[in-house]
Parts: sequence; C-alpha cells; structure tokens
Amino acid sequence: MRVQNFVVFEGGDGSGTTTQLNLLRNRFEADLHLPRLYATFEPTDGPIGRLIRGALKREITLHPGTLARLFVADRNEHLYAPSGVLDRTAQGELVISDRYVLSSLVYQGITCGKALPWELNASFPFPEALFFFNIDPETACQRIEQRTVKEIYEYLDFQAQVQERYKVLLPWYEGEGVKVVMIDADKSLEEVAEAVWRELKNLPIVKTS
Repeated sequence: MRVQNFVVFEGGDGSGTTTQLNLLRNRFEADLHLPRLYATFEPTDGPIGRLIRGALKREITLHPGTLARLFVADRNEHLYAPSGVLDRTAQGELVISDRYVLSSLVYQGITCGKALPWELNASFPFPEALFFFNIDPETACQRIEQRTVKEIYEYLDFQAQVQERYKVLLPWYEGEGVKVVMIDADKSLEEVAEAVWRELKNLPIVKTS
C-alpha cells in the first residue's frame, strides 16, 4: 500500500534533510496557493521519540534491538495516532517526513542485522515519493563536525555503510511503485533547495493547487 500525499526525505547524517524541510515549510507558509504542508520527522517529539533521541545523544544506553523496536513504536504512533500522518493525508494535506521506514532498514540493519528491522517494519505503508539526499560520507562528516553534540551514528565508517545500504535498498522502493528522486546533496544549500522544489512541485497535490 502506498499513501498518497505522503513524501519522505531520506539520507545519511549531514545530508541536509532537516534544513531542506525547514526551507520548504517557509515556502509553503508564504504561498497561500499551495496546499497545507505538515512537516514532520522521525524520531518524533512524542514520548517514545524523546526516549530514542536520548539514546542517540548518549544520554541513555539501549540495546540495538530495543532501539529498533522503539523506532517502530514511535512510527506506529506517527502514522496511526489521531492527527497523525494518515489522518492528515486523508484530509488533503501534504505530509513530508524527515526519515521513515528506510532509515530503520538502513541504520538498524547495520546495528542489528537485516532480519529484525525487516520483520518489525513489514506492515508499514509506502510513501508516494521518496527524496534521497545523496552525499559523499566525508563531506557529510565535515558538516557534522560543526555540531555541538554528535550522535551515536555520526562517524565516517558508519556513514559509509549507511550510504552503501541506501543504494542497495532504493531500487526495492522503486519496485514497490514509490517515486524515488535522487538529490545531489553535495551542492550548495540554494542549489539543493531548487532541485527539491523542481521535483516536488510536480506531485499531483502541489501541481493541481
């Protein structure tokens, strides 16, 4: 099952997904002719998501399998809770999420092995489109070095594995009927923003607004 009006941004740490989603939020708020945008993210800011973020920031230590299961619980709330992703898309909103299932299959696939994340995430629906922010892991890590707090996955060897796993899994997403858009995230902020908008504006919900 694919969810119309649901778009996902994916990429390694430092690829700029959060920055670009914030820029899009500003664009949609400034243009009343565009549909209503719900810009969201995983882990969420709900109680389970906050627990996950504590683990990512090394504030607490969790077994990788526990973390994988928490991501799934958080995602379930994100999708199915009142005013969640499915409610909003059904009401004609465009929902863009910074990370979704593919992040679990990539990141937890590395830390837990492939089987557990696949089993846990098998029932979640696919988005209409996925934007993959393709960036050289070394460039990404140079950006990460500017952050005051680094998370548990933010080092070069791990990010190189992340990039490799994404490239393996993206064709599977395409095979499931998801529109996969490759974004060159090595480019400047403005060039990336233009590339994102060039593709996003052709989605039916935006094109017909």
